[in-house]
Amino acid sequence: MTEINPLLTLDVIELRDRLASGAVRAVEYVEACLARIAEVEPQVQAWAWLDGDHALAQARALDIRRQSGAPIGPLHGLPVGLKDVIDTAKIPTSNGTVLDEGRVPEEDAVLVSRLKAAGAIIMGKTVSTELAFMHPSKTRNPHNPEHTPGGSSAGSAAAVAAAMVPLAVGTQTGGSVIRPASFCGVVGFKPTFGAIARTGVLSQSPTLDTIGVFSNSVNGAALVAESLFGYDPKDPATTPSPAPRLLEIAKSDPLVTPMFAFVRPPQFEEVADEETVMAFQEITGMLGDQCFEASLPKAFDDANALRARINFAEMAKDYYDYEKRGRAQLSPEILEAIDKGNDIKARDYLAALDWRTVLNAGLEEVFNRCDVIITPAATGPAPKNLQTTGNPIFNGLWTFCGTPAVTIPLLWSQNGMPMGIQLVGRVGDDARLMRTANWLKKFLKNQEDA
Repeated sequence: MTEINPLLTLDVIELRDRLASGAVRAVEYVEACLARIAEVEPQVQAWAWLDGDHALAQARALDIRRQSGAPIGPLHGLPVGLKDVIDTAKIPTSNGTVLDEGRVPEEDAVLVSRLKAAGAIIMGKTVSTELAFMHPSKTRNPHNPEHTPGGSSAGSAAAVAAAMVPLAVGTQTGGSVIRPASFCGVVGFKPTFGAIARTGVLSQSPTLDTIGVFSNSVNGAALVAESLFGYDPKDPATTPSPAPRLLEIAKSDPLVTPMFAFVRPPQFEEVADEETVMAFQEITGMLGDQCFEASLPKAFDDANALRARINFAEMAKDYYDYEKRGRAQLSPEILEAIDKGNDIKARDYLAALDWRTVLNAGLEEVFNRCDVIITPAATGPAPKNLQTTGNPIFNGLWTFCGTPAVTIPLLWSQNGMPMGIQLVGRVGDDARLMRTANWLKKFLKNQEDA
């Protein structure tokens, strides 16, 4: 590979400022992205649909708008990759399955409309695993193509990690934002459940489905997420609320030094690899008195099983049409989940729904003593195995609870693969979570430099 164009290595906030001032033209930046894609896409395979002419046409229109003196949006000229389960008007959206090949929606998803209103450029559609579940996609890890990029938002994480785009959007029902972000070495942010509207996005499990974002920095993730937050009357998970001020708070310094609670998620001892265990021993040691170890109540032992019960039951309902149209063309992973969902009794499904409130009550005991929870983003680095998307066991708990989570790429394994540190905040406390993530990054860098 040739040396990366310096434009593509800019922090998203600096890039945003240059585009807004005219120091960098949107066309110039999109051309750099397209050149990078032409170079690395044959190896990474992050894109399900890409039309360079369409991206350049959007960029030219935005350049003309800025030059005219008309108001520009907070994402002016920033290219964004969209997971191929997010509807885009007149642009193919195949949901990662041959059963939807050639499908072209008539309307944009709500989040796509918000991106366009903010001045973003829809660069293209990034690869999703089949129906946003566990069957591996064609995408490869940019750090080593023999390793999985994770899933299901494989293309979104890989595209940002390979510097093809500065921002991307994905979805998480179990661990589909945090895990691939950790494996690919980028920032992944899964907001509080219901913060970003899902209208126009493939529905797998309405109780769990959450929109998330990818960026090369915490502030970049806060910037794009802030433009997406907001009420949508068609999505009952959203509620009317004030503007989140994510970026403003993320960039600010905390008034007091943050307190961290190190949590070993259920089955930590059984599935966390040695490098993960050692890394968190070192990090918690660096934090010293600013970190304490907290044990989750016994009720959390069953959280992953309860989350899966809800996921499978709702998947069986929402994917019924796919099963009816082409069961033979669905992967074994999808069919197994649907079959399990069909076997779940209504009483067991309804009982599982009640546990989100119970578990969050248990988390309050931890959050009353800390600013955020610190915990692994994955069981280890990306497996050297293209037949798996990795284990989401350290993510599903937080998806079930609806808590915001962010992973920051601060660790490296001995084999040169990135590893993420996952921070989890109280429901609705997204802005403080992002501010604390920035604080931790600076703190650990200072410790390394000392």
